[in-house]
Amino acid sequence: MMDRDRRLAALVSQLSEETQAIRVGLDRTPEREHSEPIFTTSSFVFPDAATMADAFVNNSGLSIYARVDNPTVDGFCKRLAILEGAEACEATASGMGAILSTLMAHCQAGDRVLMSTGVFGATLNLVKNFFIKYGLEIELLSPTDLGAWERALSRPAKLAYCETPSNPTIEIVDIQALSNLCRAHGCLFVVDNCFMTPVLQKPLALGADLVMHSATKYLDGQGRVLGGAVLGRAELVEPVTSFIRSGGVTMSAFNAWVFLKGLETLDIRMKAHSDNALELALPLVTLYQDHSPGFFSCVVSDALPLFLATVRDRMGMYVEAFFPCFVYYWHKRSRYK
Repeated sequence: MMDRDRRLAALVSQLSEETQAIRVGLDRTPEREHSEPIFTTSSFVFPDAATMADAFVNNSGLSIYARVDNPTVDGFCKRLAILEGAEACEATASGMGAILSTLMAHCQAGDRVLMSTGVFGATLNLVKNFFIKYGLEIELLSPTDLGAWERALSRPAKLAYCETPSNPTIEIVDIQALSNLCRAHGCLFVVDNCFMTPVLQKPLALGADLVMHSATKYLDGQGRVLGGAVLGRAELVEPVTSFIRSGGVTMSAFNAWVFLKGLETLDIRMKAHSDNALELALPLVTLYQDHSPGFFSCVVSDALPLFLATVRDRMGMYVEAFFPCFVYYWHKRSRYK
């Protein structure tokens, strides 16, 4: 590590998240590169057999094999963990790989899993077409009906999973309230945060145990590569890491490098998305409100005021980025009733 990197490491906790999204990640190599290098290698060499044995047996921290670890992927994980406020992060080949790895790591035959009906379609296909075959009991619940979740939790459940706002129906879960219910019943609570990103929402701070990302979406932001991530306490991420290393659901070094670049601009991109969406949304809101007063009440849940307040605390009025989605969803519902 160069002297400059040692000084930066000591200052990291004092930096803003926007700065950490640029500066945290890989240490510079002796080549003194400005941008993080891409370690496109399947394996790594050692000066002697003893050092290699220490790396393989005792997990000394040296990289050994790209399915197990890679410096570029590790850099992406460190940077995203800082932004989400997570103790640990593991990267996967896709967002679905993150969901698969989490369920494989934390569930077994006979376990009961509670899942929001508003989750991504491929997630529903995964649990309904595959995990059920291997003995998981899956119960689907309305994301906005806390009473239904409370009744479902009256029976033992291993894991509760939701996506908020949901893709593409933009249903909103009261993360804090649901996390309290899950904690009271000893149920692991997992939140997919890919729509909001840590710029606008931090589920771990609201009580979630694990956070999921399809990094393919906003973390990249330019439609270039696939990737996923799982974040939370180290004790909960470690079983996920173990499955990924054994099952091969590994993020490539090149994709990790692209995501590192994406995280550097995530904050300003989310603000720009929101500003542009607000400019479009306000006239649409006026138009539809004139034709159907109170239309938002038929689209969103009672959790919306809390959701707005939480996000506005972080990003002013940027939450209005989702207004076009509300308008579209209301229009679709009105058209096809």
